[in-house]
Amino acid sequence: DANESKLDLDIDWPGVFKHAQAVSKTNPFWNELSGSNPFVHDIAASNRNENNKRLSILKEKPYLFSKISSNRDSLDSSGDELDIDCLLRKTSARRSGRSKSVSDFLDIVDNQRFNPHKTAPQKITASDMTWLQNDREAYKMAWLSHRQLTRSCLDLEAMSHSPGWAQTQAADIHVVCKLNHEGGSVQLPDSDINIHVPVGHVLPGEFQEVGLKAILNPPLSCNNELSSTVSPLIELTLSNLNTSEAIFLEVKVAAKVKNDPLSQVMSDIVCFFSLNKEGPFKKLENCYIYQDTIQVKLTDLSHVMYAVIAIQASKIQPPATNVWDYVHRTISVGIYGPKYIHPSFTVVFTVFGHNYIPGKLTICDIKKGGKSMPPVVFQLWGKHTFLLEKLQDLNISLISCDPDFQVKMEDQSKNIKKEELKTGEMVRQQFLFSMLGCREMHFFVFLVQIKILKSSQVTQFHVTTPDPAPKLSGIINRPKRLQNRKEIKSAPWLLIPTIKYPKFQDKPLSVNTYGVALKTVLRQNKIDYLLEYFKGDTIALLGEDKVKAIGQTKMKEWYVGVLRRKIGLVHCKNIKVISKEQAMDTADSELTTRNLVEQIALPFKKLTYIYSVVLSTVSESVYDWRALAEVLGYSYMSLDDFNEAHIDKESERVAHVVKKMKQDCHANKKKRLFLYELIVALLKIDCQGLVARLTQDTIILTSAVKLGKSWRELAEKLARLTKQQIEAYEVPHRGKNGAVALEMMWKPAYDFLYTWAAHYGDGYRDVLQDLQSALDKMKNPVTKQWRELTGALILVNCMEVLRASAFSKMEEE
Repeated sequence: DANESKLDLDIDWPGVFKHAQAVSKTNPFWNELSGSNPFVHDIAASNRNENNKRLSILKEKPYLFSKISSNRDSLDSSGDELDIDCLLRKTSARRSGRSKSVSDFLDIVDNQRFNPHKTAPQKITASDMTWLQNDREAYKMAWLSHRQLTRSCLDLEAMSHSPGWAQTQAADIHVVCKLNHEGGSVQLPDSDINIHVPVGHVLPGEFQEVGLKAILNPPLSCNNELSSTVSPLIELTLSNLNTSEAIFLEVKVAAKVKNDPLSQVMSDIVCFFSLNKEGPFKKLENCYIYQDTIQVKLTDLSHVMYAVIAIQASKIQPPATNVWDYVHRTISVGIYGPKYIHPSFTVVFTVFGHNYIPGKLTICDIKKGGKSMPPVVFQLWGKHTFLLEKLQDLNISLISCDPDFQVKMEDQSKNIKKEELKTGEMVRQQFLFSMLGCREMHFFVFLVQIKILKSSQVTQFHVTTPDPAPKLSGIINRPKRLQNRKEIKSAPWLLIPTIKYPKFQDKPLSVNTYGVALKTVLRQNKIDYLLEYFKGDTIALLGEDKVKAIGQTKMKEWYVGVLRRKIGLVHCKNIKVISKEQAMDTADSELTTRNLVEQIALPFKKLTYIYSVVLSTVSESVYDWRALAEVLGYSYMSLDDFNEAHIDKESERVAHVVKKMKQDCHANKKKRLFLYELIVALLKIDCQGLVARLTQDTIILTSAVKLGKSWRELAEKLARLTKQQIEAYEVPHRGKNGAVALEMMWKPAYDFLYTWAAHYGDGYRDVLQDLQSALDKMKNPVTKQWRELTGALILVNCMEVLRASAFSKMEEE
C-alpha cells in the first residue's frame, strides 16, 4: 500500500489533465465521462460552453452509488452475497457490486433516463455524505478510500477468517420517495415510522423528494431523569421547500403512559425537534396521541430535520424515582450474527430503547485473538420484545441447545446495568460460540434468557442460526449460481413477478397402484382417518410410502388409500397390492383433485395456531396476491381495493388478502374456518413447501397443548433428556410458588418440541412421523383420541399425487 501511495504521488497530474483536455475534443463520450468522474470534472467544466454547463451526476445525485445497489435490494455486495446483477447481465464475475467502472455507471444512468422507475420507495445503504457535497477535495479522498476499502473486502485470505466474511459496508437503512402534487405516504422499511404528505403540498408540476433515515442512537440530551426517548432519532430530508402544506410524521413508540391518575398527570408522549443532529431540541406542540402512536404536524420545514419521540415528565413525585415509573415500557432485543456460521463465531445481543430493530447492524468492536477486527455488518437472526416496568439491571445468558456447540465459558452470562439502559442508546453484549470436536458444521438452535435482577421475572426465546458457510472454492468457481431456494426468496422485488403459479385443475386422480382387501374391517367405535372396507373391495393407494401409527390398540404400518370417496389409512397386512392393469373394478376408488384437497386439509379444522405467525409466514412466502385472492374466492379484487399502505410491497398485498379472509371467516364462524380454508387455497396454487411448514408449526403447537405435563415423558423418549435438562425448560415458566401452572405447561413443551424439530432441517415428514411414533409409545397416548397428527401424515403423503394430477406440466411452457 505504501508503494502504491508513492506511485500516485509521483504521477504528473497536470500533464494528465492537459491530455484529457485534448482528448475531450475528439472523444464523443467525454461529456458523460467527465460528468461522473470527480478527478476530471473541474477541467471538463472549464472546457464547456456556458450554455451547455452540466453538473456532475455525483454532485446532482450524491447517493447514486447507493441507489444502484439498492435497486438490487442488496445491502451487501461482498464475497458471501450473490450479486443479482451477475444473473441478469453478463458482467465480469470478478467485479464486486461496489466496484463498478465509469461505463457501468453511465449504462445505469442511461437506463434510468430511458426507463424511468415508478415513484416508489427505494432502500439506500450509504454513509452520511451530505458534508461532501460542497467539498470536492474531501469527496475525492472519500471516493478513493471507499474504492480501496472495497478492494480490501475481496481479499480471499481475510474473507475465509473473518466472522462476517468481510462485509464492511455501512448498514443504515434509508428510504427516498419522489412525490408529486397529489402527495402520498413514505414508510421506513421494516418499521412503524411514516411520513404523510397531503395533497397540494407542492405546486402542480413540481415534485418533493422525501428522505427518511433512522439513527439508532438517540440524542443524549433527551435522556435524563425527566425524559426518555422511545424512538430512534429520525432524519427527514426534503428537496423542495416551495410548499404550501405541512407534513405529518407518524411513529409507533415503545411505551404507553400508565392509566393511574398520577402517571396521566405527570407524564406525556412528546416530540423533540431540531434542524441539527446534535440539537438543541425543542418540544413540538402540534401532536396527536392515540395509545402508543403519535402523529406530529411539521410546519417549520427545512432541507434536513431531526425528530425523536420521548416520554417526558413534568416532575418526579415519589414513589416514582424516574420517568420510567410513569409508563409501560417495552424493550426490544435483537440477536445479530454473521450471514453464515463458522467453527467459531460471534453473536451480538443488542438492546434497543425503541421498537425499530434493523435487519442489519454494523459492529465495529469485534475482537478476534485479542485483535480488533474491521467493521462487520451482522444479520438479524432473531428478535424479541418484553415489558420492563422499572429501570433495573438485566442478566443475559445464551445457552446452546445443541451438544456440538458451546458458548465460551466467560461469555455464558453477562449483565447490563440500568444506567446503560437509561441513556437510550443501543447496548450490546458479545457472545462467542465455538464448535466442539471436528464434526460436520450444521445450523443449530440456542436459547436466549433475560433475567431481571432483584426479581424472579425471566423472559426467553429461541434463535435458529443460519446455515454454515459454503465452501470458498464454490463461491469462486460458481459466482453466478443460486445456491438454494432461500436465495430466490430474497431476490429483488423486480424478479418476483416472474413467479407464475400453476392453474389448479379439478379432475380425477391419476392412480397407479391399488390394493384388494383380504378381509372385512368394520369398527364399532369409529376412528378418524382409518378406512373401513369389505373383503374384495378395490382400494386406490395414494403412493407406496407407509405410515406408522396406532390403530385401536397397537402400532401398525398403513397405506394411504381411497374408498367410496373417503381418504384414510388401510392396514398393510389386510390388502394385496396390485397394479393399475390388474384392477378389475375401480369405480368405488375414484376421487377428484378438489375432493382430495378438501379432505387432506381436514386436520386444520381442529389444530391450534397463532394467527400473527400464520399471517407473516404466508405473506413472506406467497409472491402473487392475485393468485391467492382468486383461489380464496376474491377474484373480483383489484388494486383499487387496497389502502395506500398496502400497495407498496407484494407481501403487504398478500397480507391484506389473508386478513380479509380472516374477517369473513370470523363473521361466519359456524360455517367457515380460517386455517382450513387457507390451507386448501395454498394447496390449489401448489405452495406445498409453505403448507408443509405451516403443518409442522401447528402440529408442534397443538401437540404441546395436548400434552400438558406429559411432555416430560415425551422428552425422555424423544431426546433422552435428564431431569435437570427438563427442569431447565420449565424454570422460565415457573410462578411465584416455584412450580409451572398446569395451564402454562404447554410453554416448556413447545420450547422443547421446537428445539427438537429444528434438528431435522427441512425433513418435515420425518418430524411428523417420529413425533407420531413417540406419542403412540407413551403410557397413555394422547393420539388414541387426538388423531389430527395422523391426518397431517396423510396430507404430506398425498402431496406428490396431488401435484401430479392437479397441475399440468404443459402449463409451465
